[in-house]
Amino acid sequence: MSDPLERTEAEWQVLLTDEQYRVCRQGGTEPPFSSAYHDDHSPGLYRCVCCRAPLFHSEHKFDSGSGWPSYWQPVDSAAVTEHTDQSLGMHRTEVRCANCAAHLGHVFPDGPPPTGRRFCINGVCLEREENAPAPSA
Repeated sequence: MSDPLERTEAEWQVLLTDEQYRVCRQGGTEPPFSSAYHDDHSPGLYRCVCCRAPLFHSEHKFDSGSGWPSYWQPVDSAAVTEHTDQSLGMHRTEVRCANCAAHLGHVFPDGPPPTGRRFCINGVCLEREENAPAPSA
């Protein structure tokens, strides 16, 4: 990936809806089961709503029962960055878009094989490109 995309807060506020801005740029969380993508199993590529960078593919999506779209891996290990998050009195690993630093959600060590990881992602941070082929490994 290239250098992270930088915009001013005013530019982000114009480009995003209020909810997208709150979650992606301010580190918020959408309510569980509120995203159209939490139980959507349509084929496609999920891109960052802020910069359109490819993040996750439907072939890596699974139903975690958590209420948020969940994936066992990103499309590429360089697509996302991971950061320590100690907010809310918990130790978690935050996931951000590597291209624009948008907050996407968190990753947990309780996912299915082959990775054992659960990328628990806010659906408001994503837009699906239907029927996009899975990236080659």
